[in-house]
Amino acid sequence: MATYVLVHGAWHHGDLMREVGDQIAAEGHVVHTPTVAGNRPGDRPDTCLDEAIASIVRYLNDEALSDVILVGHSYAGMIITGVADRVDAGVIRRLVYWNAFVPEDGEALNDLVPDYFTAMFDDMASSDGTVMMPFPIWREALTNDMTYEASLDAYEKLVPQPYRTFTDKISLTRPPAAFDIPKSYLNFTDDTGMPPSHPWHPRLSQKLGLFRLVQGPGSHEICFSNPGYAAQKIVRAGRD
Repeated sequence: MATYVLVHGAWHHGDLMREVGDQIAAEGHVVHTPTVAGNRPGDRPDTCLDEAIASIVRYLNDEALSDVILVGHSYAGMIITGVADRVDAGVIRRLVYWNAFVPEDGEALNDLVPDYFTAMFDDMASSDGTVMMPFPIWREALTNDMTYEASLDAYEKLVPQPYRTFTDKISLTRPPAAFDIPKSYLNFTDDTGMPPSHPWHPRLSQKLGLFRLVQGPGSHEICFSNPGYAAQKIVRAGRD
């Protein structure tokens, strides 16, 4: 059995990964669902990307975890890439990018999305330094396999996202393709969070170099719509 650490995406927190985590744990695995700095109650709204990455490094150290399968959903691709570049050998057994961004040194999340997304987020950023996901995008692009009522219920559980985590450029000592860690890319094919001109796979997945591809039907927010199926695919992506 393995140890999984599920790192949530933007506007989420660790509790929103719990249902998927419980399904993985039911197979006998150990599962952790930490909340990234910036998304916890009371965190500063100007939390930067470096602090967000450091919070997961610190979590792994504080919990004395090793040989973990580190899973990053969406924005958390930025997080797990930074973590993998910072931790000692043996801490991470495999990286799993779940419809996630794959940055290289000097890239920000906003560099990896269409220009009109960046312009929209710039316009929407609040005076306190956070940005919120617009419900129409959440409904049409991210939860397109859910009923309206279920989509709205999930939306109401989201939290504001520190905008610096999107605009800060990541600092890496090497590209992800050079990591001496096995990598998987989990792609749910009904995910329209990125438009056809900027697909998750293969545009981002190919930056991993050698990787295992696991695919299946489902939206970007399959953690809400079908957590059992998401868990099955995560375990498949994480296996040796």
